[in-house]
Amino acid sequence: MPARIEQPEEHPHVALVTIDRPEKANSLDPPTLLELARAWSTIAKDPEIRCAILTGAGQRVFCSGMDMTTTIPESQRLARGERVSDEVFRALRSVERALLVGHDLGTPLICAINGHARAGGFDLMLASEMRVAVPEASFALEEVALGLYPTGNATVLLPRQIPWVHAHELLLSARPIDAERALQIGLINRIVPRERLLEVAFEMADAVAGNAPLAVSQTRRGVREVISMSLADGWKRQEELGRPLRRTDDAREAQRAFVERRKPVWTGR
Repeated sequence: MPARIEQPEEHPHVALVTIDRPEKANSLDPPTLLELARAWSTIAKDPEIRCAILTGAGQRVFCSGMDMTTTIPESQRLARGERVSDEVFRALRSVERALLVGHDLGTPLICAINGHARAGGFDLMLASEMRVAVPEASFALEEVALGLYPTGNATVLLPRQIPWVHAHELLLSARPIDAERALQIGLINRIVPRERLLEVAFEMADAVAGNAPLAVSQTRRGVREVISMSLADGWKRQEELGRPLRRTDDAREAQRAFVERRKPVWTGR
């Protein structure tokens, strides 16, 4: 499959999604778009998956964006009113879900960036909460150099995630930055040797998945909601989200586990 989802036994609450087209720079053709959309739906519906990891296959590219030989020509055909196959039509309708543009996964997502992240690959990265990259990774938004508007996540999410001046440099110059620069401006969490990329990503995911599921979910939700609110509304909203958690079974279990000096056993209730 051009994109696959796995749930390793040694990481019972973590899903690993891999874009597996290294020979095509992990670009997004119609089958890959459909598989990615299905993977996100699977993760969103499964309460046992408490964190997800996205990576690319191979040694060179995380994801280069849309496949210029298939997806782009097919989308142009559709725009002209020409007929496309049913699979292609479904894939083109799934683009926003596949790229998590305007779609909240509802589950924390970590990107293990194994190489270059461009265009749609950059958009997918922006939909994640945490990111770890290899030293050889690079990052670019090249739409303006092609006469296009970056209609994915870039103009909506990037200025909310890194400082204004750095966001505009990426958006308006179309010039790539390397992993060191991405770390400096806060675009990624850390740089690790290639051989430790997934190991570190799973360590991060296990740390998330090891916490109370309801508390993680509501905290993630709160960050997304409060970021655009006034301070007064933000404080009010965080209390609305936090108050019910104090009465959950998991909160009581955390207290018992602390007294009994053991790890809590979460039920998500």
